[in-house]
Amino acid sequence: MEMTEALELPLNMRRNGFDPVAELAEARDNEGVVRVMTPFGKLAYLVCRYDDVREVLSDPTRFSSARSPIALPATSASGLSDEEQTRIRAGNLIALDPPEHTRLRRMLTAEFTARRMRRLEPRIVEIVEAALDDLEQAGKPADLVAHFALSVPSLVICELLGVPYSDLAEFQDRTRRLLDVSLPAEEQIAAQRETRKYMADLVAQAQLNPAEDILGMLVREHGDDLDADELVGVAGLLLMAGHETTSNMLGLGTLALLRHPDQLDLIRNDPARVEPAVEELLRWLSIVQSMPPRMTTTEVTIAGHTIPAESLVLVSLSGANRDRAFIGDPDVLDVTRGAAGHVAFGHGLHHCLGAPLARMEMRLAFPALLRRFPGLALAQPYDEVAFNSFSVVYGLKSLQVTW
Repeated sequence: MEMTEALELPLNMRRNGFDPVAELAEARDNEGVVRVMTPFGKLAYLVCRYDDVREVLSDPTRFSSARSPIALPATSASGLSDEEQTRIRAGNLIALDPPEHTRLRRMLTAEFTARRMRRLEPRIVEIVEAALDDLEQAGKPADLVAHFALSVPSLVICELLGVPYSDLAEFQDRTRRLLDVSLPAEEQIAAQRETRKYMADLVAQAQLNPAEDILGMLVREHGDDLDADELVGVAGLLLMAGHETTSNMLGLGTLALLRHPDQLDLIRNDPARVEPAVEELLRWLSIVQSMPPRMTTTEVTIAGHTIPAESLVLVSLSGANRDRAFIGDPDVLDVTRGAAGHVAFGHGLHHCLGAPLARMEMRLAFPALLRRFPGLALAQPYDEVAFNSFSVVYGLKSLQVTW
């Protein structure tokens, strides 16, 4: 990452390749809480330590998601009226507190249990194999992100939500713009409005003819309890989170394994190693570097620091996952240890709803890729790999590979 990027990004988003910058480790190990400027021009308190991060995420009473004015990308920018922000917040779990959050999450929980995910496994295997075919047919060198990492979770979430495959490129582009903090506010707002219009059209179709997908289930079983804005919010969040996070884990995770060939061989040759490896990659990479900001509802003390009421609080997931108080040798990638207890999926009531699905996709995709292409290797110098530094979800813009 170039120094100009590091200077423009807030501390919690700065990276040196796979690693958070040294300044974040220093902040965690010394102060524990530091002030940072968000990309939206608001000062916030950044909580860096593992135990403190879990404390913040466990307590929606003192640390409110609903009261934070910038809980969603683009909503803090000028150009969105209060009414529009309220509509955008509706149904969006990450921007809600109990009891609204509890009510909506309960409607979705059954669709994302590990048991329900196992029923999807045969179809996910087919999607993975089709993506590998596409990568092979592209010819070497090929972009692993475009042909594999992005396509697998995108197709899976399309099936779950009933989104037409033909709309893939459009919603991927909208998500990219929504999460890119370097874009002007006007572009983010435009992407926000385009996304809502698209999801509103899908919801309207589902209300007329509910299919056997999550959106159809919500209409059939909860149509009397959810208004259109809530359905749009729920579907929009699932669509965005359902492909952007896992795709970045697949791309960045593959690069990490290629840079650690001894770890790669363990995953390819021993199926029992795959699940612990996925957990360690989640911890070590921490692609979701921060949860959306909370707002304090009262004066609080964290790591000896007094934070006034009505203050924005950010938590550093990447800092917490590299905390020596949580795990030994935190900067070392060791796929054999499993890293139980990491906060890559968040913690508490906002723990990622789709975690079982993401784990399954990675558990199936990584070994399938490594078995299909035993000679998989970078087709470009490592120092020329383009990291997506300005995205809320960290990852790669592209990755040229050969085999």
